[in-house]
Amino acid sequence: MTLLQQVKTLILKDIILEWRSKYAINGILLYVVSTVFVCYQAFKSVDSTVWNALFWIIMLFASINAINKSFVQENPSRQLYYYSLVDPKAIILAKVIYNMLLMVLLASIAFAVYSVIFKNPLGDPLLYFTAVILGSISFACVFTMISGISSKAGNNSTLMAILSFPAIIPLLIVLIKLSRHAMEGLERASSAKEIIVLLAINVITVTISLLLFPYLWRD
Repeated sequence: MTLLQQVKTLILKDIILEWRSKYAINGILLYVVSTVFVCYQAFKSVDSTVWNALFWIIMLFASINAINKSFVQENPSRQLYYYSLVDPKAIILAKVIYNMLLMVLLASIAFAVYSVIFKNPLGDPLLYFTAVILGSISFACVFTMISGISSKAGNNSTLMAILSFPAIIPLLIVLIKLSRHAMEGLERASSAKEIIVLLAINVITVTISLLLFPYLWRD
């Protein structure tokens, strides 16, 4: 099979497995809804700055919980089986794309629930939703790469946390700045720089994953 066919097959495999168990989706949805409800009970009403900060905190930990399991479910025997069948690049690409789809779905639901429970203070809801989608894609790219690295170190959660910190901080800074523009209702042209930076981070992360993962997989 070609690389594209391998990626498509692996994505369908992950979707079918998730549809059968619904473990990740149900678990993360429960986490998101319950966290939003607890925040609402604690604060009742918040200003725009706290509203924005709470949302991205919820999304950050939801992303970690959802993507951390990307390679945990692949036991060594199955990994060896994949190694004999498909290109390592197809494996990491399939994981990235699947996690993108999962995070876009979860982020959209989280944004809808959060906006309903808390009063929506957004000046430009469309731009903020764009930030949510770009942020969820960026989280998927970064955490999938780091999950792949930590999986070759015995799925060490501490290693994933250490590696995630320097990668996620710049991303969060850009996301918060972009979402703040949306909350203040600024002209969309003023947010072009942040959108370009987010897209560049995604491209760089995927490129590094494609270069690095085959060597990790070989071990």
